[in-house]
Amino acid sequence: MSTISIRLMRALRTALLLALVTSGVAMAAGPRVAFETTVGRIVVELDPDRAPLTVRNFLQYVAEGHYDNTLLHRVVEDFVVQGGGLAPDMKEKPTRAPIRNEARNGLSNMAGTIAMAREDGIDTATSQFFINVVDNLRLDHVDVPPEGVTVVRRDQPLLVMPQQAERVFGYAVFGRVVQGIDVVERMRHVAVHSMSVGDETYENVPVEPILIHKAVLLPPT
Repeated sequence: MSTISIRLMRALRTALLLALVTSGVAMAAGPRVAFETTVGRIVVELDPDRAPLTVRNFLQYVAEGHYDNTLLHRVVEDFVVQGGGLAPDMKEKPTRAPIRNEARNGLSNMAGTIAMAREDGIDTATSQFFINVVDNLRLDHVDVPPEGVTVVRRDQPLLVMPQQAERVFGYAVFGRVVQGIDVVERMRHVAVHSMSVGDETYENVPVEPILIHKAVLLPPT
């Protein structure tokens, strides 16, 4: 495929994403936070009506300056851009206690939405978040009835029983990108590599660090 064709495809994809995230479908207006990054400015609009605990937690981290001078340390081109927890030296910043997972709020991990990252446990999210760069419906919450439910994972049907419900509890969406989706598009295509820090190995780390200089709550509009 030629360079011109690749650029055209990316431009079309950016236009589609912009149309989706600015449509306001299934999202209520709420407070807005701007991320000033080394790649450009991103503004996210939060949904406190359907994710009140998550939004309050996120805004507290913003107010404390937690996100200032942190990395967007994980970029998977056809998945997510993740950050909010690591300093430029790749060391984890101190966080408050984990919060309850609000993945059952009805919001979907569609392209352009912002959601909370977490460990394997359901209620383990602290400060890290991710922006979905494609529709990641497999990250949505799935209710598991007594007889179980069949979901598709890696293009294969998977029967999940109630005792396995943790596997499909999902990741809590709490807002969407309303400005700077072109910035997110540029981020998702950067070169990445593996990086070891002490006993920890991180995958999909941008070769050229992407830094959040500052995260600020914007005045109401």
